[in-house]
Amino acid sequence: MSDNVAKYVYWIATGLVALVYLGAAAFYISSHDMVAGMYREVLGYPTYIIWPLAILKIVGAVVILWRPSAVLADWAYAAMFWHLVLAFGAHVGAGDPGWSPALATWVLLIVSWLTANRVRAVKSAYAPAVPAAPI
Repeated sequence: MSDNVAKYVYWIATGLVALVYLGAAAFYISSHDMVAGMYREVLGYPTYIIWPLAILKIVGAVVILWRPSAVLADWAYAAMFWHLVLAFGAHVGAGDPGWSPALATWVLLIVSWLTANRVRAVKSAYAPAVPAAPI
């Protein structure tokens, strides 16, 4: 994969992940009562986690877009990874058809993480170091 293709793949995947997270946070905040009903009745979760999740979704999206430090970005990627795995499991376990966005975002998150070191100036020690394509 050329450097230009890697750059497009990274920014599209990262932008879509951030869009999903920012959109979900906006939905959690603007439609709190509806989300609380879904958490309580469909998923069986306590509603007090909605506000912290909304805040952390915003923080995570900002961190993977801005990437102020590699350590902070790695923590954000890890948190998002496990959040999406658990969201997928919660929706499947509850028999709710809302599992597909979690799965699609999880795939985009992995693509973003795998291509980040190739594109970003702030490199992670844990992401794969992909050499640049020969000219």
